[in-house]
Amino acid sequence: MKEQELFGLKGTEWKDGPVAGNGRIGVVSADNGNEAIYIFQNMDFIMPTGDPRYTPTEVTGELHEARQAVINGDDSWDVNGRKRTYLYPFHPGEQLRLSFPGLHAKEKFDKTDYETNEIQTTLICEDEHWERKSFVSYADDFVCTCLEQSDKGTTVNVRISIDDLSRLPRFGKRKHGNGPETCMRYRKFADVERGIIGLIAHYPFFEGSELAESGYLILTKVILQGGDIHMESTEEEETIRLGNSPVLSIENAEKVCLLTTTVKINELGKLEDFNEGTGEEYIRIYEEELLTIADKYSDAQGSFSYEKALEASHAQKRKLFEKVSFILSGTNDANLTNEEVLCKQKQSSVLLDEAVMRAYAQGRYALESSGAYSAPRLCGLWTGEFNPSWSGAYTMDANVNIQVSGMNVGNMYGAGVGYIYFILKQLKDWQENAKAVYGMENALLAPVNTDGSRAIMVEYDKDYPFQYWNAGASWLLVPIYEFWQCFGNREIFLIEELQEKYHKSVVELEADILRPLLHMCMNFWCQLCTPEYYMDKNGEAKYTQGKKKLEEGEHYLILPSYSPENNPVGYNSTITANAAMDISAARDCMNMIIRLEEHIMDEQSHAIITRCRNLQEKLPEYLYDETGALCEWALDAYKDNNEHRHISHLYCAWPSYETQNDEGLRKACLQAIQNREIANKGKDDSSSHGWIHRALVAARLKDGEAAAAILRLLFTSDIFYKSFMTDHDTDKHRGVYCTDTSIGLVGVIQEMLLYSDDDCIEFLPAIAPEWNKGTICGLRTRNRVVVEELTWDVSEKSLKAVLQVEEECQVRIMCNCLGKMFCVQGKRIANGEKVLLEKGRVILEV
Repeated sequence: MKEQELFGLKGTEWKDGPVAGNGRIGVVSADNGNEAIYIFQNMDFIMPTGDPRYTPTEVTGELHEARQAVINGDDSWDVNGRKRTYLYPFHPGEQLRLSFPGLHAKEKFDKTDYETNEIQTTLICEDEHWERKSFVSYADDFVCTCLEQSDKGTTVNVRISIDDLSRLPRFGKRKHGNGPETCMRYRKFADVERGIIGLIAHYPFFEGSELAESGYLILTKVILQGGDIHMESTEEEETIRLGNSPVLSIENAEKVCLLTTTVKINELGKLEDFNEGTGEEYIRIYEEELLTIADKYSDAQGSFSYEKALEASHAQKRKLFEKVSFILSGTNDANLTNEEVLCKQKQSSVLLDEAVMRAYAQGRYALESSGAYSAPRLCGLWTGEFNPSWSGAYTMDANVNIQVSGMNVGNMYGAGVGYIYFILKQLKDWQENAKAVYGMENALLAPVNTDGSRAIMVEYDKDYPFQYWNAGASWLLVPIYEFWQCFGNREIFLIEELQEKYHKSVVELEADILRPLLHMCMNFWCQLCTPEYYMDKNGEAKYTQGKKKLEEGEHYLILPSYSPENNPVGYNSTITANAAMDISAARDCMNMIIRLEEHIMDEQSHAIITRCRNLQEKLPEYLYDETGALCEWALDAYKDNNEHRHISHLYCAWPSYETQNDEGLRKACLQAIQNREIANKGKDDSSSHGWIHRALVAARLKDGEAAAAILRLLFTSDIFYKSFMTDHDTDKHRGVYCTDTSIGLVGVIQEMLLYSDDDCIEFLPAIAPEWNKGTICGLRTRNRVVVEELTWDVSEKSLKAVLQVEEECQVRIMCNCLGKMFCVQGKRIANGEKVLLEKGRVILEV
C-alpha cells in the first residue's frame, strides 16, 4: 500500500481525533472507517538531543556585568554571545494501525464519555452498526481497546500493524537541525502464540545525557473471543529499524480486545549493543503485567471483560476527580455534532451555550486526563508527530499556570496532586539554578521551560534571558498555595521517585511541602534584593558599591529583571530592572507566607511574618504611565511596549489578588489591557495563551464584557479542532496542537462565575451578557467551601447557592451584578457584608 493511501501518515488527522489519558499514559484515536490509528503516549517520553544538560559555568560570573549594564542603560550587553540551547522534545510512542478489509463506512460518529474516560466510535455500513471503544485505565495504567462484531452479528476481520516511526509527521524535522530521532534504533516484534505485538526503542546516544542508555516499550496484548489469528510481515527497509514489520491478521472474531502499556526504560545498555534480542526481559515483564490485568478482569467464563476493567477505572477516577456540572439554560443544540456546533458558532456574533458547555467539558476532561501525575504539557499529554513546536515542553512563564488555572476551584484534587508532583520533581534543579545564576543558598529559581526530566537553566540568551526570570518560583507556587486554600491541609501520597527523595511514602502538605517551598522562595527574594542597587527617595535607580542598608524612603531595585518576553520601547534588551511581574511576585510570595504562618502560628511564625513584612515595605512601588495604566517596568527610564502578546505585568490581578481591595490598581490594570489591545491589534495577537491570559485577568478585574469579548473572538476563530481540542493560534497558521485554550477555558469560565479568596466569596463577578440563566455545581472556593449548586437567573434577579462549609470561616458575600440583599440561612445581609459560615450545609439566596 502506498504511503499516500495510508490514513493518518504524514497528515494532520490525529489533531482532530478524540483523546484519553490518566495523567501518565494516553492515546489519540483517529478513524476513517476502514482504518483506525491509535497513537500511544507517555508523559515521560522525551527524545534526547545533543544540547547540554548542565548550566554553563560562565553564568555565575555574568551577574555583575548584567547588573552594571542595566544600571548604566547599556542595552548591547549580550550574555557573552551565548546561543540558546533547547530542551529534549516530547514524542509519540507508537502508531498502531488497524485495517478492516472490505469494511466501508457510510457514516461515522465519535463520542467521548467524560465520566468514564472512554472514546466511542460508531460506524454505519449499509444497515449494520459497528462499535469501537477505548479507554485509559486509572486503576492499572494501560490502554484498552475493544472491537465488537456488528449489531447484525458480522464478525471482526482486522489486520494489526505498527507504522514505521520514520513515516510519522515531522520525523527528522527539527527547527534547529535534523531531528535526533534519526539516530535512534528500534525493533518491532509480534508473537501469534503469545498474542502480542509491539515496539521497543533505544534513544540516541549523546555525551552527558541522562537518557544515554534509555528507551521505551509499547506492548499490546491481543485477546480474542472466537476467530483465528496468524502473522504476516513486510520487508520494507527503514534505516533506524532492525528487522521486519510484523502484522497480526485476525479473522472471524466475535470480539477483539487490545491491552496496551507504554513504558519508559532506563537501562537498555549501550546503543551500539542494541540488537534483535535487546529488551526481551522487559517485554516478558510487561507481558506478565498485561496477563495479570486480563485475569483480574475476567468474567465468570474466564474471558477478559472490557466492562469490568472500565468500571474499575471509573471507580478510581471518581476518587481523584469530583464531579462538576455546568449548564447554560438557553441551549437547544445538544443533538448537533461538534463540527455543526462550531460551524454554527462561527456564524453567530454571540456565545452559543452549547459551544461554551462543550468547550468547558472537553477542557476539564483534558486537564483531568493530563493531570494526576504531572502538569499538562504545551500539548497536554498528546502528540501525533515528532519534534512538536516548542518541543512539546512545559512552558512555565505562561502556559502551565494558564492550564492549571481551573484545577483547584474546579475541584480536581487528583490534578492538584499531579501538579505538586510536577513541582517537587524539579526542586533540586531549581535550587541549583539559584546557586548557579545568583550564588544563592537554600533558594529557588525556576526555568521558563522544562522537558519533564531536567529543569536546569540552559535555555537562555540575550533576547530570552530566562536565567533572570525571577518571578518564576512565586508564580509556580501559587497553584500549590491555592490547592491548600481550597482543600486544606492534606496527606499527600508520593509517587515512587519522590518517595526516594523524602524517604517516606506520605507527606503533609503544610509542613513538608508548602511551608518549605515558600520559605525557599522567600530566601530567593531576600538574597536578590541588595542595598547596593536601590531606588533613591526621588525614584532614581542607583548603585553604591558596599552599601549595607537602605535609608529612609529608599527602596530596593530588582536587578536584573525580566518581563516575559518583552522589552521597553527603544531599549534593545529584555534584561531590565523592576519588572512589575517581579514586584508582584515578590509581594505575593510574602503574602502567601504571611497567610500560611498566621494559620500555623508556631514558635517560628512571628519572626517569619516580620521578615516578610519588612521586605514588602522595601520593594519597589508600582509605576503608572500618562494614561493611568500600570507600567510593565517601574522605572522612569523605560517606556512600555504594548505591541506584545504577554501581559505578565498584570500578575497583581491574576494569579495574585492585589486588585481586589485596591480600586486604583484595578483601574490601572484595566487601562493596561486597553493599551495592549489598541497597540497590538493585528500584530502579535493570534497566540492562544495571550488571549486566555487576558481573559483570566479580565475576569479578576470584574470586566465581564471584556472576558466575554475574548471568548467570542476565540469561539468564532479557527482555533478549535473537531474534538474541541485546540491549536496554538486563532488562525492555525502554524498548525500547532496546543491545549492552552482548551484547558485554559476551564479557569476562565470558573473565574467569570465564581471568585473567592481568604476573605471573600463573590458570585457571578464577570458573567458574560449571554449567560442569563444557568447552573454550575461542584466548584470549590479558596476558603474551603464546596459550592454544591450555584443557580442564577439574571433577568429575574435571582440566585441560589447551596454551600458545604468544610471549615468555619468569616467572609464577605458578594454578587454585584444583582446588587441585592442576601438571605443566608434565614438571616438577611447586605451585598459585601461579612458573615460567619459555620461548618455544614448553608443555603444562600438572592
